[in-house]
Amino acid sequence: MAANSSSTGSKSSSGAAGKPPGPSAEQVVATFQRMRQEQRSLASKAADMEMDVTEHSLVIDTLKEVDPSRKCFRLVGGVLVERTVKEVLPALENNKEQISKLIEAVNTQMQTKGRELTEYRERYNIRLVGEGEGEGQSQAAAAANDSEGGGSKSGAGVLVS
Repeated sequence: MAANSSSTGSKSSSGAAGKPPGPSAEQVVATFQRMRQEQRSLASKAADMEMDVTEHSLVIDTLKEVDPSRKCFRLVGGVLVERTVKEVLPALENNKEQISKLIEAVNTQMQTKGRELTEYRERYNIRLVGEGEGEGQSQAAAAANDSEGGGSKSGAGVLVS
């Protein structure tokens, strides 16, 4: 009954409830998608840096078995320069350490973004397509309910694909 009286009343009476209206479903979904994309971007950066560390390790292991006075070539700022192994090896090891530190920082950012994403999902009751409807209900039962027209009984959540 309260819903009927507020919908037939003026807009000022619904705004006087004390809570400003929240973002629309489209805004919630757009923000959620943006946050997911940021998390994916961080994961991609971390994976790229992991590959760089692996490559650095491979080169370092190879150069350790080589005569330190042997010449080698290194790409610096797009220019191939000739150096000796004893000059290049410490620089490679330093680069590898710096990349490892960056990976740790990106992983920390990724974990923080994951927590923010989880909090946002809980705040706006966001469900992803393919997730179960409830704790005690399996995905097969949820699919059966949806196909029979049962669907979700609460209209407060947002479904994101």
